[in-house]
Amino acid sequence: MEKTPEKIGKYKLIREVGRGATATVYLAEHPQYPENVALKLIRFDDKSKDTAKWNRRLLKLLRAEMDVSRRLDHPNIIKVFDTTVEKDYAYLVMEYFPGTTLEHYCSFQNLLPLHRTIGMVFKCAMALDYAYRQGIVHRDIKPANILVDEHDNVKITDFGLALNISKKSASDSTFIMGVGSPAYMSPEQIKSYPLNQKTDLFSLGVVLFHMLTGRLPFRAKNPAQLIYKIINTEPPLVSQINSELPEQLDQVIRKALEKDLYSRYKNGADFAKDLSAVRYKILDDTSAPIDNTRYSILRKMPFFTEFEDVEIWEILRFSRWRKSDSNTLLMREGDSDQRFGIVIDGRVEVSVDGQRVSEVSYGEVFGELAYLDEQDHKHMYTVVTTTTTTYLELNPAALSLATDECQDAFRRRLVTVVARRLGSAYRELAKTGAPAERITASGFGMELQLLDN
Repeated sequence: MEKTPEKIGKYKLIREVGRGATATVYLAEHPQYPENVALKLIRFDDKSKDTAKWNRRLLKLLRAEMDVSRRLDHPNIIKVFDTTVEKDYAYLVMEYFPGTTLEHYCSFQNLLPLHRTIGMVFKCAMALDYAYRQGIVHRDIKPANILVDEHDNVKITDFGLALNISKKSASDSTFIMGVGSPAYMSPEQIKSYPLNQKTDLFSLGVVLFHMLTGRLPFRAKNPAQLIYKIINTEPPLVSQINSELPEQLDQVIRKALEKDLYSRYKNGADFAKDLSAVRYKILDDTSAPIDNTRYSILRKMPFFTEFEDVEIWEILRFSRWRKSDSNTLLMREGDSDQRFGIVIDGRVEVSVDGQRVSEVSYGEVFGELAYLDEQDHKHMYTVVTTTTTTYLELNPAALSLATDECQDAFRRRLVTVVARRLGSAYRELAKTGAPAERITASGFGMELQLLDN
């Protein structure tokens, strides 16, 4: 291994963190960035090439990568901060993500538990759905371009950067037709047809197949045979390769790997929704089927305005749809229970020490304080139905199995709910409070005094 340079451009290199056929990646630092970054160095010193033409093409590719990065701001997509092209080399500066690629988890000895695999691919599907809504198609989804850390956080990398940027690309077994990796390419990509988001979903389906079985869905002894199989043959069923895998997964993967574009998943959100259904089927086989009516009800509720569609489907998988008669005790003050609810229909009364505090109705939350309290996890008030009430019950133990995006959306929304209720409580207290003594005309609640030196 060659010695790590001390500096490249304005970046101080700390150590090498990865090396491939096309580039070397270093951990680097820069005084303007609060955290360390990853610097991807690409050398192009092949004198047999038309250097000027090569540099122009490379510069175009790197600028495209930078342009793509400015349009993508998603927790599961690597951010790019800088690109530079010099005479003998070029580099990209990216967000540093201390993880490994999904390649590690595609071998038989390293296969992950089913729920973890589905969770990772779920996040990728949502990220690709977001990217396409920004007008971006990755074109080279494969395990090597997906990073994951020890907490199953996922980052898709190499957006918009073609693989043919080094002299080695011609012999790179993963390179074909300028962009893409043959084992993961869709039929339309191999045929050089116009591409949309469905080609990325096909590739992601191949990744899922690989992570579930330890093998690729299309295998061949040479590239020509591989291309023929991708275009003309159907992959085996994953449940046939691994009898412990649910047959429901067969349907999901078959739809992702459809040759016919009209039969394939139309977007990443639909792919993710079906993955979510499989995941929660695994975790809770007693769960009732979810119909579109319940989804539509939640979609219209103010509480879920900021939630993505796929997150609502996910919520329906781990929540419970409850119905209680009038005068039913739902929560008791002081009980250690983190469950909370959202009223779908009806009304509930909230009380403290036997004194009525408020009434909660359609779309409003109750019991959220026990969930948000990181120490006691005790209910701070009693909740009783005043009418026949339908509500969505959320158990934090089940919520912890949701994606990070879904959990974050819940926390943000609940904090907003609590803040508004606190403001309302202050206004009610003000009605019976004494006049403020230190208020000023400016309304800041304090007087500023200048003191002589």
